Amino acid sequence: MQEKQKTIAKEACFSGIGLHTGNLTTITFKPAPPNSGITFYRVDLPNKPAVKADIDHVVDVSRGTTIGVNGVKVHTVEHVLAAIAGLGIDNLNIEVDANETPVGDGSAVPFMMTLKRAGIVEQDAPRQCIEITHPVYYKNDDVTLSVLPSDDLRITMTIAYNHVAVGTQYASFRITPETFEREIAPARTFCFLRDVKMLQDQGLIRGGSLENAVVIGDEAILNDGLRFPDEFVRHKILDLLGDMYLLGKPVRGHVIGVKSGHAMHVMFSKQIKRSLLNGNAPKTDRSGKPASGGTEPALDVNTIMKVLPHRYPFLLVDRILSYTPGDTVIGIKNVTVNEPFFQGHWPSMPVMPGVLIIEVMAQVSSVLIFGDGSDRQPRKLAFFLGIDNARFRRTVVPGDQIVVEAKLIHLRRNACRVRAVAKIDGHVAAEAEMLFGLTDVSADQI
Repeated sequence: MQEKQKTIAKEACFSGIGLHTGNLTTITFKPAPPNSGITFYRVDLPNKPAVKADIDHVVDVSRGTTIGVNGVKVHTVEHVLAAIAGLGIDNLNIEVDANETPVGDGSAVPFMMTLKRAGIVEQDAPRQCIEITHPVYYKNDDVTLSVLPSDDLRITMTIAYNHVAVGTQYASFRITPETFEREIAPARTFCFLRDVKMLQDQGLIRGGSLENAVVIGDEAILNDGLRFPDEFVRHKILDLLGDMYLLGKPVRGHVIGVKSGHAMHVMFSKQIKRSLLNGNAPKTDRSGKPASGGTEPALDVNTIMKVLPHRYPFLLVDRILSYTPGDTVIGIKNVTVNEPFFQGHWPSMPVMPGVLIIEVMAQVSSVLIFGDGSDRQPRKLAFFLGIDNARFRRTVVPGDQIVVEAKLIHLRRNACRVRAVAKIDGHVAAEAEMLFGLTDVSADQI
């Protein structure tokens, strides 16, 4: 029997101070309809602006996760989201009357108990999960995060601190509402006493105290005691669970982390999102809806080489995600530090040349001209005749994935015009209108 989406039966609220801002705030949980996800509302501001809980809305990871849209921010959302994810809730409207959620006791228990008090109810819609079908990896120095295929969600975490009170800790849990409530939710946030002054100078932990955090002194823990012998690693699991719920759906996979933190959780989640876009999820059209009868299958790199005349090092398309003849095409280019142009183009600070971003856009656009390779070989070659309204909005660096959407504006026998937009993590990196001249060729000329 397929699992149903869940929300809460009635409104419930919890009040307290914010850990970093020190502001008094009340958080109010309200039921939300199926497929609406998790949305925060700043009710202290005019028109109660909404901030969707989305990985692309993360704007700061300074000792916590802050999301924001158009300058409207909600600070320290990870413990709230961990409680929501741990209890298996899919849809909620969350009102906050200040710029940060309350810290409570530094764990997820206050939010979990508030939500349980409201009652968790099933909705008339099937639950949607992110199914991991192949491994996804993220590495930054000695920090590693990976997710492997699994029938359910399991999180395994290792931390290592050069401190006698912490040392190396390891924990692994299958995440269910029962294990979350018993083993993970009570684990409190922690910090080192040596970092307190630095954090205060940065304007952080204004609401911090021994009542809402575990403070680690030079030789021992300053609190009366721990809730678990390995409370530190369990809280890291709690943070990771909350940060990953910004993907918008629960993940079904085995997540393995080593020495991770909020910044790495966000980068890892974006890596999962990129992986989904690159074939680990049902294909979608340009509006984000499931691809239907008019959209041809995606083209892998082998098919692309049958369609385009380019070869290394100037084949700059890794995959065509969707293609609608005579209308649109969406393709990707994964930018790695091994790209040959990085050796000579600002090697100490690698930035992809703008002309090559345009070339990526042109090569993806060319699929609209050459087709999908089903007619053996393309019968035309395309040459640039002009580039209009070109704009570069942000730099492209190693580790980025360029997603290009190109739309055919008009096509004649010997020319065509295309509008293309290149995005990184959903944000526009470049855009342009391109005019191509078309030349008929025979198959042996290609």
